This record gives sequence, C-alpha cells and structure tokens, in this order.
Amino acid sequence: MRSTAVARLALRNVATRQCSSRTFITAGIAGQNHQRIPRRQAQWQSIPQRRWQSGTAQAVLETAMQDPSALTQDTIVDNLNPEEAQRLSRVRNIGIAAHIDSGKTTATERVLFYTGRIKDIHEVRGRDAVGAKMDSMDLEREKGITIQSAATFCDWIKKQPDSVTGEMKDEKYHINLIDTPGHIDFTIEVERALRVLDGAVMILCAVSGVQSQTVTVDRQMRRYNIPRISFVNKMDRAGANPWKAVDGISQKLRIPAAAVQIPIGVEDGFQGVVDLIRMKALFSEGARGEIIREDEVPADLREFAQEKRRLLIESLADVDEEIANAFLEERTPSPLEIKAAIRRATIGLKFTPVLMGSALADKSVQPMLDAVVDYLPNPSEVENLALDRRRAEAPVKLVSYNSLPFVGLAFKLEESNFGQLTYIRVYQGQLKKGSYVTNARTGQKVKIPRIVRMHSNEMEDVQEIGAGEICAVFGVDCASGDTFAEGGLGYTMTSMYVPDAVISLSIRPKQTKDTPNFSKAIARFQREDPTFRVHVDTESGESIISGMGELHLSIYVERMRREYNVEVLTGQPQVAYRETIQQPVNFDHLLKKQTGGSGDYARVVGYLEPTGTLGENKFEQQIVGGTISEKYLLACEKGFQQSCINGPMLGHRVLGASMVVNDGATHMTDSSEMAFKNATQQAFRKAFMAAGPQVLEPLMKTVITAPNEFQGNIVGLLNKRNAVINDTEVGPEEFTLYADCSLNSMFGFSSQLRASSQGKGEFSMEFSHYAPAPPQLQRELVAKFEKERAEKNKK
Repeated sequence: MRSTAVARLALRNVATRQCSSRTFITAGIAGQNHQRIPRRQAQWQSIPQRRWQSGTAQAVLETAMQDPSALTQDTIVDNLNPEEAQRLSRVRNIGIAAHIDSGKTTATERVLFYTGRIKDIHEVRGRDAVGAKMDSMDLEREKGITIQSAATFCDWIKKQPDSVTGEMKDEKYHINLIDTPGHIDFTIEVERALRVLDGAVMILCAVSGVQSQTVTVDRQMRRYNIPRISFVNKMDRAGANPWKAVDGISQKLRIPAAAVQIPIGVEDGFQGVVDLIRMKALFSEGARGEIIREDEVPADLREFAQEKRRLLIESLADVDEEIANAFLEERTPSPLEIKAAIRRATIGLKFTPVLMGSALADKSVQPMLDAVVDYLPNPSEVENLALDRRRAEAPVKLVSYNSLPFVGLAFKLEESNFGQLTYIRVYQGQLKKGSYVTNARTGQKVKIPRIVRMHSNEMEDVQEIGAGEICAVFGVDCASGDTFAEGGLGYTMTSMYVPDAVISLSIRPKQTKDTPNFSKAIARFQREDPTFRVHVDTESGESIISGMGELHLSIYVERMRREYNVEVLTGQPQVAYRETIQQPVNFDHLLKKQTGGSGDYARVVGYLEPTGTLGENKFEQQIVGGTISEKYLLACEKGFQQSCINGPMLGHRVLGASMVVNDGATHMTDSSEMAFKNATQQAFRKAFMAAGPQVLEPLMKTVITAPNEFQGNIVGLLNKRNAVINDTEVGPEEFTLYADCSLNSMFGFSSQLRASSQGKGEFSMEFSHYAPAPPQLQRELVAKFEKERAEKNKK
C-alpha cells in the first residue's frame, strides 16, 4: 500500500510540474517524426527506474478511474516506461477512406509494395486476373469495388537524424492499416474501422475534389475524433486541379487545410512534387517509382512555391499559437517549427495537411507515408474512454501501458475456414495466447486460443499483442462491438454508430433442401454486418432482409449463391415507409368481454397528438386519484409501444405520435394487465385513423456526376421522379447534381442513368430524412395493404 501511495504522490508531483508553464521542443530535423516531447525527456537516463515500475502504472490507472479529466495524454506519455514509449512512438493505426473510385485500394497496394509487404503490384481491375491484394473476395475483383474493409500491417523505414550524433539513420515504423469501401451501401465497414483507428488518410480525386461520399467520410471521422491527412490522388488525370480539392476541404468540410506540397507538372506532365517545408523537389524514379530523388526546386516554380509556403504558414498561424507568435514577430518559422505545428494542429483536429500524387502512376506515395509518420498520432497520444459499470458507468480513461490489465474492443467479425475470426483493438494491457479475458456484455470468461496478425486474407500467428495494436483472434464467440477485459475490470466501451436500414426484400431458398445452408448464410451475415437485418413477417411468414441499398442486398444474395451454393428467390424491393398523424384526437375506449369465469375489462381515456417532430414516440400518464393503478399504466405504455411498431395504415413503424392517458376505469375481478394492454392498442388504432394519418417515405440525398453534355437528359430523368434538385456544380468537363429523391422512385435508376449518359454517369444515394408521400402514392399503398390483409383473412 505504501509503495502505491508513494507512486501516486510522485505522479501528482509530475502532473503538477507539467501543468506549470510546460515547455516543449521538437526533436530532430526536417523529415523526422515530430512529437511534443518535454525537454526533460533527454534526461531519462538520470531519473531513477522506480518511476516506471508497476507502482506508477497503478497510480496512473487509479487516476484514470477516479478523475479521468485530470489525467492528460501528456501525463500518460511522460510516465511511460522508456522502452514502451519507444515502441508506441513507432506505431501508427491508420485507415484509408474516400469517395467511390478515388483510388483507396490502388494507394494501399502501393503502400504495401513500397514497404516490402508484397513483391508485385496488381491493379484493382487488372488484366492478369490477380487483382489488388486487399480485394480478397472474388466479387470485389470482378466488380472492381471494395466490399469489406481489409486489415494489414507493414513496416515503413524512414531516414531520421540520430538524437545524439545528428547523423541520418533508418528508423522502422510499424503501420496497422485498414482499407475501407467507398460505396455508401457498405458504410458500416468505414464506421467500425474509424471507431478503432488513431488517424486516417482521406483521399480525394484531383479532378472531382470533395465529392458526396467525402462529406460522409468527413462526418464519420468527426464522430470518432479522427485526425486526418489529405492526399489528392490522380494528379496525372486530364483536368486535374489540386487547388479545387484544397479549397473544397476548407469550404465544404469546414476544416482548415493547406498544401504542404505543390505539383511539378499536371495531367500527362505530372513528374513529382515540391516539399514546401524543406523546399525540395521530390521525383519518383525506377520501374515502379520506388526511388525518391531529391533535387532543387525547378526555377519556374520557385516563386509559386514561396507563395504557397507563405499561405501554409498563415493557415498554421490561425490554428497554432507558436506559429502565430512567430508570424506576429515577422519571423519565418524553421522547418522544424512548421512540422511540429502541423503535427500539433492535426492531432488537435484543427487542421489537415494536403499532399499530392498519383497512386496509379506510382508517383509521390512515399512522401504520403512519411506524412503518416510525421503528423498522425501514435496510440499513446489519443484519448480513449471506457465506462465503468461498477461505478454507474462513470467514464474511465484507458491508458496504453502493457503493465496494466487488458482492455480491448471486438470491432469486426468474419467467418473463415478455421471458424469465427474476431478483429480486436487492444487499448490497454497485453493480449496473450492462452490467456483468459471476460466479455463485458455477457460476463463470460473466454480463453484466447490463437492470435494472428492479418494481411488481407492471410494471417501470421503471434504469441502476444501489446497496447495500441490491432490483431485478430480465433475461437472466441462474441458479437461485433463487445468489450473484453481482464483483472476484474468492469469496463465496457461504446460501440460504433449503426445507421437504419432503408430497403427490404423478401427472400427464400429456391429449393427446400437448401434451407439449412440458407439459414447458416443468413445467421453468418447478420453476425458480420450490423446493417444487414432479417426478420420474419408475422402475417405472410416470409423472411425479409433489410439493408442500406440495392447493391448491399444484391451482394449478399450473390454471396449466398457462391459461398453456400444456395439459389434464392427475392420479392419486390420494399421501402421502409413510416406512419404519422397530423392532428390531435380524443379517445375513450372500453374493452369489455365476458366469456365465462373472469372476463376482460379495461377503460382508457385520453388523447393522441403529434409530437411536432418526426422523432421518438411518447407515452404519458396524467392519472389523478388512482383510477388506474401503476401496473396497469405500465401495461398501457407497453401496448402503445407495440402499436407503434406496426402502424394501422400500412403495418410500418409509427413516428412522432404522443399518447396521453388521463382517465379510465377498472373492474375488481375482470381487469388485468393484458386487458389494459389490449384496450390501449385498440384505442390507439381507432384514434390514429381519426387523427389525419399520413404515410412518410424515405428521401435519399442523391448525388449524380456525369459529363456536361448529358446534363439535360439527367435533369429530365429526375423530373420524372419528382426529385427536388438542390444544387448543381458545373466543372470544365463534368457536372455534379445534388437532389432529394424518394427511394421508391429510384429503383432501376442506375440502368436508366447508364443509358442516358452512355455509361459515363455515376450516382450515390444516402438516407436523408422522412417526408410525406404524395397523396396518390398513399392511396395506392393503403389500398394494396388492405387488399393483402383481406386475402389473408379469407384464408
């Protein structure tokens, strides 16, 4: 106890010293990984080793539990064991995210090649039938899109100056990398990757700039506080304009951005980039651009480079105090100061540096890797919180020390030949082969029989994984989003955001004999993908699958055929309509039934009214004098909530309804909870149909991009679908159109768009909001629902 108390006192003294006018320096020179390092760190060897013994780690843990707001990330970093600090400073957990077809998988392929993880480069739509390494599914290689996020790891060797001698030496950085899909239908893959990563590379197309899915990715990065660097890809394409992308980041995404490079030539003449920080030209040479040659800045670009460098410093002065002071003193900051400022501002989510290159042309990818090392945080610099269930879910800060009890999050599940593969991010402590950990959700203790590092669909066995790393384990039965901990810690972590499904299909196996395999496929896909949902329609008995779009569901139908040899029949796509009311209405409903013995008696009085917003439904009781007892009121609320699941008009969920029960009556022997539940449901149905019921349909935020000559055709297509066009951006070659379209009217739109634009148009849809359906459609839907119900009643 005494050693722990002494350690806690030492920690408090350390924290106090840190808070009083801390001074930081940036180690090394240009090209190095710059961190905020206290000056005293150079004196590590002179500090007694007991500071990093388990007592200090325990003191940090207790501070993290009792008062997480008082424990800064700087304190955590400063109290790391020097060996651990060295290991973590060399780790980066990053994701690559962007709009569809911006070059994510192509860029990842180059990263793997330049880091030596693969020996040959293969293209996404390669002619050699191999395909990119990270697209391991046959479907991905055929369609040329990423469907599942794929994890890998690699080591990037970067030349850095020695902190003592100043001589250049090779430093090895370990990068855990996740390549994510771009299509909105697979958005959950991006969500769960960003949930566990420390930083990201946001890729933009040099021609299109900020596109619709770029905005979605930006929103996801903000949701999980992910620092990002931006990489303008496809600089060799006709019409490439990197400054459109830089302006788009600042204006559309509303995060300050400035280029840290300028291109040397554009389109066919793109040769390399100028590093604005060190004012050096970087050229990619060799058969696959594996050699980076440094040279002087070309004479014709010097003035432009100086201008963009000034702009970079001005942008940094707006977000970083030290650069602002240098700016006010009219002093030009050194390359070291600029790099340190970019790192601070990037990790602080105040800024994103913009780099340029062309992954397909093998140009300027290595400087992007240097920027990952230089500007994105290591695991110890990122704040991660858990909830302590033993203390009413009070927030607790997770500390990336190996010596502390293990805490990890299972963020993705996959079925493999060896059973369920569970991807885990280790936030605290170590995960060792053969160790026992507890699932926070179920309370079950499970053994870890096998740990692997993933390289796309290949795996490499390891004995243990340290804090801040990503791995996968076999033989652990869990769900996506489960927290694992050891040492009696009652910690649980918040899971990722899961969007609602917007489209449904009825589905059944073509052959009855395929039913077991069909059930296996459905169960597996539900475990792997939280946005893929299945339920059985109570009236028709059909299995209904729901997802994020037509492509999403069609991929799963195809996977059933390929992976489980199950041919299925699908019904008409069903739109997830909603129901609501427009006006208040009073109700006074009496349920009275006598069937011999005790009967049913319940009377409920009150009113039903719209809440004013299409949000959650509300139930309220205003009973005075105890005319209805508390247990019957709970039954009334249960009946109301069940009624809202299947509305009276179409059987779809009800939104924006408020029910108030203010009076009623009970019978001494005939009243029961079931009677009041049924009475509430009957009163709800009757009042709902009298309160101006209305059908709501999902409106999709639709973005269409096509060559300018097809603009008239596409606007005509949207007008036929009663779409509301919100904005149009016309570029030199392509136009981008933003519209709100009803999902119901967009079925089959992809084939018509291809026909109207000679196959050159593309579009993406994302759920926006619910809005009243047109009166004619409402009448048709209600008539169809009543007809189906009547036919079922005849049977």
